[in-house]
Amino acid sequence: MKVGIFQYDALWENKSSNQEKIRSLLDAKGTAEKLDWLIFPEMTLTGFSMNREKTTLAGADSDFFYDMARRFGVYVTYGGVMYSGNRAITLDRAGIVVNEYSKMHLFSYADEHKYYSAGEKQSAFIIDSFRVTPLICYDLRFSYLFWDRANDTDAYVVIASWPASRVLHWRSLLQARAIENQSYVIGVNRVGADPKNSYCGNSMVIDPLGNIVLDCGDQEGVFTVEISNHLVEETRVKYPFQKDRRERNTAK
Repeated sequence: MKVGIFQYDALWENKSSNQEKIRSLLDAKGTAEKLDWLIFPEMTLTGFSMNREKTTLAGADSDFFYDMARRFGVYVTYGGVMYSGNRAITLDRAGIVVNEYSKMHLFSYADEHKYYSAGEKQSAFIIDSFRVTPLICYDLRFSYLFWDRANDTDAYVVIASWPASRVLHWRSLLQARAIENQSYVIGVNRVGADPKNSYCGNSMVIDPLGNIVLDCGDQEGVFTVEISNHLVEETRVKYPFQKDRRERNTAK
C-alpha cells in the first residue's frame, strides 16, 4: 500500500486559508492520484487550538475532505473536532466515513481536558487488507492503547501536533510502539509554529522491526512510502513474541 504523509505549517485557526494551502501543496506535488491513503496532522485545518468555535468541523470542512477523497480516489485521514471530541476521521475512496476515533487521553498540560471530551473506546478500520488502529498525539505516551489492539492491528496511525521541545520523545515512542507490537507505526506531525509552540515535523513511518523507513524532517510537503502487511506477518512468524503475552487485567 502506498501511503502519503501530508506535513505542513497550519495557519492558526484559519480554515479557509489552510484549505487553500493544502490544495496548493497537493497540486504542486502531483502525487495524490498515485496514493492509496493520504494522512494529515491533528486538528488539520486550525492547528492545536482550544477554541472550539474555530476547531469544530462545519459541513464545508467535511466536504473539503470528501471532495479530496473522491477527486484522488484515496482514503483520507484528517483531524478536527466533532461533538466536542478531538477526532481522527477516515474516509474511503468514495468519501464515505469509515472510521471516527475520539482522542482518549486529553493533554491536561495544555488544559485540553477543559475544552474537549475524552473518547471512551478504540476503533479500527481496514484499508486494502491493512488493519489500522488510529490514535491522536498524547495517546502515544500510553502504551496499553497499542498493546491491547496488537493482535488485530497491522498499522497504527498517530496524527499529532507534537512540539519540537519534545522531539526525542516523539521519535523514541513511535519506534518503541512499533517494536513492542511488531506492526507499522505511522506518525503524522505538523511543522511551523502557533502562539503556544513550535513544531518539529519529523513525521515518520516505522516498520514492524523498528526500522525507520521514512522521516519527513522539518519540511512541508507530501511524503510517500510503501508499506506491506506481508512484512507484519513475516515478522510475527519469525519472532512469535505475541504468543508469549499475558492478558492485561483491565478490571476496575
